[in-house]
Amino acid sequence: MRYRLTFVVGLALGYVLGTRAGRERYEQLRKTARQVSQNPAVRNTAESAAQQGRQFAGKAYHVVSEKVGDRVPDSVSERVRSLRERNGHGTTRTADDWGTTTNT
Repeated sequence: MRYRLTFVVGLALGYVLGTRAGRERYEQLRKTARQVSQNPAVRNTAESAAQQGRQFAGKAYHVVSEKVGDRVPDSVSERVRSLRERNGHGTTRTADDWGTTTNT
């Protein structure tokens, strides 16, 4: 309930500020966001965070796999396996939607 209330308050606040600021303010915020996202320091930090997240996810996967073992239903195992095969296992680096590089 708390999160729902927070969401509704945020939605109402955004609506009020949006209607008062108008299109000009929206374009100004959009331009600023684009400039920040194109900053090399921000891009490097985002890529580092993404790489650390992938490493953490890989470690967590192995820890969970060891603890869960054969208790995972076959349907879940097959689904995970098919998703991993679809995404590839090589070491080629490709850009993702956020402009960071991923190992596939």
